[in-house]
Amino acid sequence: RRKKLVVSFKLSYYNEYKSYLRFTMATLMERTENSKAVARPGFGQAGKDINLTTNFFRLKYNSRVTVYHYDIEIEPECPKYLRRKLIHEFSQKNKANLFKNGLPVYDGNKNIYSSIKLPVGNEPSSIEVVLPEGSDNRERKFVIKIKYAATIDLSCLDQVLNGKGYGDVPQEAIVAIDVVIRHFPSLRYVVAGRSIYPPGQGGQHSLGSVLELWKGAYTSARAAQGSLMLNIDESHTAFYHAQPVMDFMAKTLNWREMRSDVSLRDSDKVMMKKHLKMLKVTVRHQNQRRVYRVLDLTDKPASKLSFDVDGRQMSVAQYFQKQYGYQLRYPNLPCLWMSPKEKRTYIPMEVCDIVEGQRCVRKLTSDEVRTMIRATAKKPHLRKQGIDEQFKFLNLDQDPYLKQFNINVERQQVSVRGKVLPAPSVGYAQQQSVQAQNGVWDSRGKRFFNPAPIKNWAVLMFPPQNVCRSNDVKAFCDALIKFGSQSGMQISQPSFVKYLREHEIENVCREILQKSNGQVDLVYCILPRDSGRVYPMIKKVFENQNAVLTQCMEMRNLKPVKPQTIGNILQKINTKVGGTNNIAVDITSIPLFKQPVIVFGADNAPPAQGEGNKPAVAALVASMDKFACKYATNISVQDTDGRRMHSPIIEALQEMVKQMLIQFYQRVKTKPQRIIFYRDGVSEGQHYHVMLHEVAAIQKACASLEKDYCPPITFIIAQKRHHTRLFVQNQRDGDRSGNVPAGTVVDNTITSPHLYDFYLNSHAGIQGTNKPAKYTVLRDDNRMPPDMLYRLTYALCHVYARCTRSVSNPAPTYYAKLATERARAHLNSGMWDSENSSSASSEAERKHNVNEILRDISPNDKIKHKMYWI
Repeated sequence: RRKKLVVSFKLSYYNEYKSYLRFTMATLMERTENSKAVARPGFGQAGKDINLTTNFFRLKYNSRVTVYHYDIEIEPECPKYLRRKLIHEFSQKNKANLFKNGLPVYDGNKNIYSSIKLPVGNEPSSIEVVLPEGSDNRERKFVIKIKYAATIDLSCLDQVLNGKGYGDVPQEAIVAIDVVIRHFPSLRYVVAGRSIYPPGQGGQHSLGSVLELWKGAYTSARAAQGSLMLNIDESHTAFYHAQPVMDFMAKTLNWREMRSDVSLRDSDKVMMKKHLKMLKVTVRHQNQRRVYRVLDLTDKPASKLSFDVDGRQMSVAQYFQKQYGYQLRYPNLPCLWMSPKEKRTYIPMEVCDIVEGQRCVRKLTSDEVRTMIRATAKKPHLRKQGIDEQFKFLNLDQDPYLKQFNINVERQQVSVRGKVLPAPSVGYAQQQSVQAQNGVWDSRGKRFFNPAPIKNWAVLMFPPQNVCRSNDVKAFCDALIKFGSQSGMQISQPSFVKYLREHEIENVCREILQKSNGQVDLVYCILPRDSGRVYPMIKKVFENQNAVLTQCMEMRNLKPVKPQTIGNILQKINTKVGGTNNIAVDITSIPLFKQPVIVFGADNAPPAQGEGNKPAVAALVASMDKFACKYATNISVQDTDGRRMHSPIIEALQEMVKQMLIQFYQRVKTKPQRIIFYRDGVSEGQHYHVMLHEVAAIQKACASLEKDYCPPITFIIAQKRHHTRLFVQNQRDGDRSGNVPAGTVVDNTITSPHLYDFYLNSHAGIQGTNKPAKYTVLRDDNRMPPDMLYRLTYALCHVYARCTRSVSNPAPTYYAKLATERARAHLNSGMWDSENSSSASSEAERKHNVNEILRDISPNDKIKHKMYWI
């Protein structure tokens, strides 16, 4: 009986275990399926065929070749600019015994790849390498530890590309091939990101007083349908002029002359710190031209900064006089504090020169951006020629490393078949519509689809009265009222007009609110040309603090009164105060929109390099009408904790989506039955990570409102940061600028072998060569056929409220970007001091700071439902 009981217990336990195992496996399978990116359901059929060429080159490799991956560690730490030189010396010195006369390749970080298996195991082998004398006349000793990491079988890649294998593209194989392609050019040229630049371009294309434009080649190995491709493009980047640090400082601070007693104000010192930090400089006071990296500026000048020399204190100025016989010309300037910081190496600015070939990583000024655009904008046929020139520059045919790994690249740019989608109809009031022609349409004689009245508004003039004359202001206001009436807007005469200065903004805001009893539709501000300081203050005081909408305009647009300028301003104003300029008629005929649909646009903007511990800013916009034209906004702030790489995930997305769903219900009086989510600001390597977390956040937001509420979600990544270009093969197929026509879509040949992605050029060319937007569908519960998705995306590019032309991204992604830019403008206007922020080291302090910043940069709750950022 006891045996029977034991057997019975074991069977019961076994059955329970099997049931638990089945449940666990089913749950895991369900989670795996839900976390997978959606497969391509087919190819688009709608539209007119067009033959195109693209800047992809077929890349051939031997699938029987095995690549061996090795990890390396360098001790002591080697400066980044010396690593390739060091590893090249390491491979040459150990070519026979370690590398068996093969040619290994290096990625510039911690990885070496070889086509020959090396006599190295899982435990690191240490090898000493002496780097010969360089420009600083010093030998350097390093110890390189190398160990086996992995074996990469290229036949697996071959199977996936040809649709015979299972799973995703083996990224380790793509990375290895990418490193092989880039290795030889990287030994000879300047490497900046994924681009390679030939040195010696100084002075050819100036971007201003301290920067110059360099031209080079961008390369990237890409998995495509049926084959591997090499994406090659012209690349342009700003580099620092090679020049004395004193000249650099004088140009940066706009000094016309430098007296011997010159010193730096605190504001000048902060600016120079930002510009000089991490730059490499050489010194002139010694026979050897040593290279240093700048970490900081000293607080004290060279004449007062002292240190111990043989038991007595000596200033830097005195030391240079005694040691080198060099009398400083500018002893009242601070010294450069060189790396490493603990060595306390202080060198006067006047003996330092900026080294050539250093990329500028700070944000360019508006003037520098304009100069760069003018210099790099090329007609499509010239851009195509430039790409072929970059192919020749890379000299891939003579690359010994490609031959070692049995890789070769075809010379011809790849041909692809595209489709030109039919242009959507653009709808206005009184059921009037106009057909877009190559992304442009004429709205003259049309009334806004939903014009909004402006009954009570104010005009504020910041330039002095002798510059901004009252008669000109009156003429402009009259024109605004006249043209507004033609567009259907009822605009009254302004009820408040005043000249003011920057420090009077808050008082004038109170005065306007008192006189209007808080009922102000709009405050129109006329600004001087240099409005960098006053603009964020206007937005903060009026919109963030007092929920008063504003429209700003530089005085140069005041006269003469131009109908086109007035028309563009009216489009912004009507949208801000709650109107709708036009709709894309085609959206309403898409079967998906027979039920209530909410369209989201999201962006997550990290702090730029050099912005210290400033937080990342995320914005979410959501449509609030059946035409997907009106959008509400939600802003969030994420602490970066000084991390070099910020998280791409919008951490507060669940709460943000929840608030948007509530607003949609309040406005439309029904719940959205479907969700379309366009996500911007995500690189390819982050797709899976973002999709996994953000789709879950959307689902949780829905479930938090109602237990069984789970509308189907289509989650799409929209990218403009890529290097794909499309060219027409027959010039008659192009638009007036020579670009591919608006509506051109490509979903074959150069797209992913396993993902649901496509390229769409939705806008007309203006200057230069168009860049199509790339879309990757990571989740599609709505099961949208390709033609439907392409049609919807293209239609959303026609509802951008600022102009009567289609834009390069769907309106919601543009709007999310505008919202983040507005928030970052507040962040950069002095409300958040990144230098002081680093002192808040504890998690609680940082959280308090972030919450305080969010209150400062977010719009007032009363205008969150309006498109205040347009």
